[in-house]
Amino acid sequence: MRKLRELFSDTLIYGISSVFARFVNYLLVPFHTEVFDTARYSIVGLVYAAIIFLNVIFTMGMESAYLRYAKNRDQARHIFKTLQVSLLGIATLLAGLLWLLEPLALPVLNLSPDDETSAIYLMMLGILWFDTLSIVPFAELRLVRRTWLFAALKTAHVILNLFLNFYLILALGFGIEAVFISNLLASVVVTLAVWLFTLPMMRGEWNRSWLLKAFSFGWPFIPAGLGYAVNEVLDRFFLNMMDPSRVEVLYGSGYTPEDIVGIYTGCYKVAVFMLLLIQMFRMAWQPFFMRHSDDPEAPALYARAFLYFNLFAAAVYLGVGLFAAEIVAIPIPGTDATLINSRYWLGLEIVPLLLLAYWFHGWYINFSAGIFISERTGVLPNIMLLGGGITIAANLILVPLLGMMGAAWATVASYSVMALTLYRFSTRSFAVPYRLGFGIGLMVVMVGLVWSADPLTAWSGLEEWVVKVILMGAGSIGLAGLGWKLLREDAAAQDGE
Repeated sequence: MRKLRELFSDTLIYGISSVFARFVNYLLVPFHTEVFDTARYSIVGLVYAAIIFLNVIFTMGMESAYLRYAKNRDQARHIFKTLQVSLLGIATLLAGLLWLLEPLALPVLNLSPDDETSAIYLMMLGILWFDTLSIVPFAELRLVRRTWLFAALKTAHVILNLFLNFYLILALGFGIEAVFISNLLASVVVTLAVWLFTLPMMRGEWNRSWLLKAFSFGWPFIPAGLGYAVNEVLDRFFLNMMDPSRVEVLYGSGYTPEDIVGIYTGCYKVAVFMLLLIQMFRMAWQPFFMRHSDDPEAPALYARAFLYFNLFAAAVYLGVGLFAAEIVAIPIPGTDATLINSRYWLGLEIVPLLLLAYWFHGWYINFSAGIFISERTGVLPNIMLLGGGITIAANLILVPLLGMMGAAWATVASYSVMALTLYRFSTRSFAVPYRLGFGIGLMVVMVGLVWSADPLTAWSGLEEWVVKVILMGAGSIGLAGLGWKLLREDAAAQDGE
């Protein structure tokens, strides 16, 4: 239990900063959905989708490679300088290549060479360049458990980004380009700051052998990351390519594919609560399982962490899945705006599916421990490419039929298959007694509670909010009972040591 407290402690610190940062950053959602129409907001969705995709190529798996090898502190400075200098060259080369491809890329991102949106493409390249050169310094902070500094810098990025958005749009009258100017300036400032804090690590020597070793470990994360990016963002492009007549059939006259991309992007933000849990867990989990990889109790420790993770994921799924409509309708004090503008509520039906997809993604992160420890990262590209293939095929079939719901179902299908496939490979490489049945059962119960809200409302004649409160109460009592049981088991095991 003491070791799990270490994991919970780091997760909490990353979580506090992430919750605060996400909360502050989330203030941009009502702001952007209020000032930009759905078609204009589609640019935000598409450009950030491209950033997620391209970031995988720019970083080349070097974050994971650094966490793997720099735990050898005698060589950490040499590894740090080798990777940082190498990423500088790679990022500069790729940014130059993409600059040459600008005429081909602009139409795909709903950008025009004839207005202010053309500059967004160059800002996108700048964001990618600076963010790439911050990943190794931030990995160093995580590895040496400078969690509060890590949290402070990440929070500073969000606050600066938020301030600049409001200032540029409200005070200076900028348009959609303000979103990307703000992000670029925040990335510049925070990257320079993290360089300053990790500057002593540059006293090492560039070493070709470390670069080859790091690349050997990290290269599978490139196709693996591309597979993740395909799963995460490709659906926006499929929605953007929908037949306008089919959009009218599904959603009524007056809607265009650009509107649907904007609506989908806005409602996708509601799933941020599950994504937040996944992110804060991942930040603590990867350094944690590497530190304890040689511990004889590691398999039992990892299995226990999986159980607790599922309890927290179930609580998030239940709360957000039941009350998504109420969450987006929360009024912003002092304004007539709501958390997400009502123009975007058409897509709220996708929220339970996206929460479920992210829950499966959390499983994937849990199961990654065995692959990392055994250094069998070569299986990751195959798994991610499998997921990417499912995403492409499912979107091709389902988006023309179901629109946004088709894209959401494709995401669930992809993440679930990847998680279960990784479970199979991971447990063969590093035997961990995961209680998979516990996780599946918990998932089925939570999904059942959320999806039963509408039928129970119609059947019972009660107000919808009353049914939701009853379901929330029943689910919460069950989760509290399971949590208490796990804590008692851990306490008994600790007493027996």
